[in-house]
Amino acid sequence: MSSRSTSRTLYVGNLPGDIREREVEDLFLKYGRIAHIDLKVPPRPPGYAFVEFEDARDAEDALRGRDGYDFDGHRLRVELAHGGRGHSSSSDRHSNYSGGRGGRGMSRRSDFRG
Repeated sequence: MSSRSTSRTLYVGNLPGDIREREVEDLFLKYGRIAHIDLKVPPRPPGYAFVEFEDARDAEDALRGRDGYDFDGHRLRVELAHGGRGHSSSSDRHSNYSGGRGGRGMSRRSDFRG
């Protein structure tokens, strides 16, 4: 167990469209102190949330305990979010369900003309 993540924020996907922040908190509260929850419920579900823990170990425990958890008929997808509370890059990466352009770094490299 030498590889330890320093991320304290989890991305939680596949949330029901009528979920409330309190319900997300209840799902994760038993794993440790939560610093912040950023819940996103788009007009067309599923919704998603970023759950930030005060301690990275609690986030890792919650990841193991809730990934694949059946919540109200929705199988939760839980993974470590990269980027912390800013979420802009994580949010873009996780909300791209339409199959839009990915791998911007590759396209920049292939467009290079010396």
